[in-house]
Amino acid sequence: MSTFGKILEEVGEFGLFQKRLLAMLCVASFFVAFDVIGQVFIGMGFEHNCNTDWILERGPNLTEERQRNLTLPVNKDGKFESCKMFTPVDWDLETIEAYGINSTTSCIHGWDYQAPPGSSSFVTEFDLVCERSGLLEASQSIYMAGYIIGAFTYGAISDRFGRRFAVLLSLSVVMTFGTAVAFSPNIYVLLALKFFCGTSGGVIIMNTTVLAVEWTGPSKNAIFTEIIIIVFSVGLMVMSGIAYLIPDWRTLQLVFCCPIILFLVFLYWFLPESARWLLTHGRKEEAQKVLEGVARMNKSKVPYDMLNKVDLKANTKSRSTLDIFRIPYLRKRTIIMGFNWFAASLLYYGLSLNVGSFGLNIYLTQFIFGLVEIPANLGSLVLIQRFGRRICQSCFSIFGGVACLVILTIPDNLPVVVTVTAVIGKMAATTAFGTVYVYTPELYPTVLRQNGVGLNSMCARVAGFLAPLVRLLDVFHHTIPFLIYGILPIFAGGFCFLLPETLNVQLQDHAEDT
Repeated sequence: MSTFGKILEEVGEFGLFQKRLLAMLCVASFFVAFDVIGQVFIGMGFEHNCNTDWILERGPNLTEERQRNLTLPVNKDGKFESCKMFTPVDWDLETIEAYGINSTTSCIHGWDYQAPPGSSSFVTEFDLVCERSGLLEASQSIYMAGYIIGAFTYGAISDRFGRRFAVLLSLSVVMTFGTAVAFSPNIYVLLALKFFCGTSGGVIIMNTTVLAVEWTGPSKNAIFTEIIIIVFSVGLMVMSGIAYLIPDWRTLQLVFCCPIILFLVFLYWFLPESARWLLTHGRKEEAQKVLEGVARMNKSKVPYDMLNKVDLKANTKSRSTLDIFRIPYLRKRTIIMGFNWFAASLLYYGLSLNVGSFGLNIYLTQFIFGLVEIPANLGSLVLIQRFGRRICQSCFSIFGGVACLVILTIPDNLPVVVTVTAVIGKMAATTAFGTVYVYTPELYPTVLRQNGVGLNSMCARVAGFLAPLVRLLDVFHHTIPFLIYGILPIFAGGFCFLLPETLNVQLQDHAEDT
């Protein structure tokens, strides 16, 4: 019985066709970065205080400093309160200066933001501060809630309708709803649009990596996947530069999303379907046509004798997501890898979405976070090709968890040390996340591969949903968020040793029922 792996060896596992395919998938990955992490900039927070212009009616010539001294209480750190003001009174200025105001109230006239000229975010426009600050965290969590739905549904969509259809659909949704975000009239419309962006934004990498893996040989799977993820990191770096140059959040959102439409037109005409998927669904003639095009581009020949031996009856056996839980070895792999996706995602987003809290410039920190992902992924590529997926996944997860715990021991007056440690943790989180993208598709058969990756990815999106909410636990104790970010990856790394090694192992096409 011939397998697709042998057919691919004949037509070329890493020829011109695969390199062109890789270039197309990398562009998709580049735009994903803007959608997934873009809220760091369009939802940027600024220093703020209550608007106290009421006192200018009594003293129109007051300096800004004197106005604050008379109308804003001071906290225990000697700074003006962000969410409290002295209660407005009907006294004249001389009386206020002589006796002061003792009672306080919340910000009844809005807020003043210490933002650079021309800068804005949906936080400042919709006043997501003080008692409304939870809506900022909710916006990222709602995005991740959409991500959860998308990870599950796109797995079924891709296995049912094809890898190409899933890629095009996810990019179309991101472009449409991402552009609409820029026109949001209020925070509630924005939250709804962000949900739909989430259903497709993050799963683009899931869809592209599966398509890439199914068009390459086992020795090149990791290279394809890691390059796609590295381009995502380049997108993070470019994003920080674009955000620095475009301080208005609505314009920035349009710049992030509108160019996707040009890329979509190109993909519609040139993105191929997975011949492996076509064969496992009994669509032999379409698979043959695609393979003939691949052979021409790679200057090789289609092995028609092998292709004719493919057992279409076996290939067309219906499979569903339930088979993943029904078949024991797939169930075990899903539980363990699902936990690893969850832990890697919690660590990755826990650090990525905290870039504004490490004490350095947010644009510089985001640029550094994107930059360190490149050597992290290149290094992990070398290591997983040399030592295998299992041991590397374990070590990356454990190391990242330990880095998070170390952050808790560093004094707050050492922001550079905190940032460096966070960057090290981010590198480990990146390598752990990158490795699961390589490892997971290799653990599932073609007929269930996208469903399997989708289920695991859904676990990651649950973590992404929880990551910004975990930060809210610091109201009980400032160490709680980083304890959670750190401990779970350590446990996940230990469970990896229960998985099989897949280095240089041919992809499985059909599921074994035992």
